[in-house]
Amino acid sequence: MRADAVRNRERIVTQAVRLFAERGPDVPMCEIADAAGLGVGTLYRHFPDRRALALEIGIGALRDLAEFARAAREREESAWAELLAVIRHCATLPLALAKSLTALLPEDEEGAQAELEHTVDTLLADLVARAQREGTLRGDVPAAEVQQLLSTVICRPGARPDDYLTVVMLDGLRA
Repeated sequence: MRADAVRNRERIVTQAVRLFAERGPDVPMCEIADAAGLGVGTLYRHFPDRRALALEIGIGALRDLAEFARAAREREESAWAELLAVIRHCATLPLALAKSLTALLPEDEEGAQAELEHTVDTLLADLVARAQREGTLRGDVPAAEVQQLLSTVICRPGARPDDYLTVVMLDGLRA
């Protein structure tokens, strides 16, 4: 893809995330194109419909999270520090928006997203298991329940690493 096409696609996605977060998933596509400073034709060349745009947002957020989680494993001293880094990073991603947008997709269009969700789930399961083995994360809470709790708390609108729900969750999980 040409450099200008890549930039246009990024502008579309950035503005779509902003507008969807501000006004919901029914923002007209022409307003997204206007906000990106592009024509509607350019938007539709990249994303033939709203579902394609929603899928791109969801896949982009999951891909970013997976890459960050892999890098955090190399960078952090402990699994607990790694978990905190991942949670902080999640607050920078449109995970709640991506989750709500892609929930509208038909099941047959979720292939790439489902694969990335599985990758992220696997990375988180490994992280939880390592934190439990090192004794920094409670061992009496099943890993699957920890993952569900993390997903619920960090994939909600307005989630931040320092908000009271996240802090209480982490305090309760800390060994």
